[in-house]
Amino acid sequence: MENLVLPAPAPVLLPVSGSDGLFPVRRIFCVGRNYAEHAREMGLDPEKKKPFFFNKPVDTAIPSGRTIPFPVATENLHHEAELVVAIGTGGMDIAPEDTATHIWGYAAGNDLTRRDLQAQAKEDRRPWCMAKGFDNSAVIGPLKPATECGDMTRGAIRCHVGDDVRQDGDLSEMIWPTANIISFLSGLVTLQPGDLIMTGTPAGVGQLHAGETCTISIDGLDSATVTLA
Repeated sequence: MENLVLPAPAPVLLPVSGSDGLFPVRRIFCVGRNYAEHAREMGLDPEKKKPFFFNKPVDTAIPSGRTIPFPVATENLHHEAELVVAIGTGGMDIAPEDTATHIWGYAAGNDLTRRDLQAQAKEDRRPWCMAKGFDNSAVIGPLKPATECGDMTRGAIRCHVGDDVRQDGDLSEMIWPTANIISFLSGLVTLQPGDLIMTGTPAGVGQLHAGETCTISIDGLDSATVTLA
C-alpha cells in the first residue's frame, strides 16, 4: 500500500512437514500450567484453577534448526516442551466436540522462558510479558496437517538437552485436553486462521546454557530444535 508511513512487517511463515508449504502465523496463545506435575513443581495446586492464557508476539516464532543468540537479561533460561495446535478455521464459542474441524495441524514447540524474570514478576504481582515474549522465544517444529497425524490426544512428549532427557511426559496427561483448550479460548476471543496455541508443558522444566542444543520431540511429529550461541 502506497500510503504506509513505514514498511509493513514481513509475515511470519513456518514450514509444513514434508512439503514446501508455509503456514502464516497470526497470533500465538499459550496455556499456563496444563500438566499437573509441572504445576506442582512450580508450587501450585493444579486442581484449583481453570485454564489461563498468555501471549507471545508473532515474531517470536522461529522454525526448528536455528542457532540463536543467548537471550539477554536472564541468568536462568528454561526450556518448556509443548504441543502446538495450528488453527485453520476460525470461530467463537466452539463446542469441544466441534473443535476438530477448526484444527489445521500440530507441531512440537519450545516455550523458552526467562524464569528469573518470571519469578520477579510473580513476586511483584506484575505481568509476565518480558519473561515469555522475548526474541526467538517460540521455537516451532514443522507443522503437520491433522489429516496426517490424527487428534494428538496421546503420545510421548520429551525434551532433550544434548543427550540428556530433561522432560518425559505424555499428551494424555494434560489437565485440559486440546478440545477443551480451544473451546475455552474461543469463549474469550474469536479464533482466526493462522492462530497457534501452545498447550502447556509437562514436569521437568530446567535451565539452558550457552552452547547447548535443545530438542523437543512428540510422537508423530517432527522435532523442534534450537541451539544457543
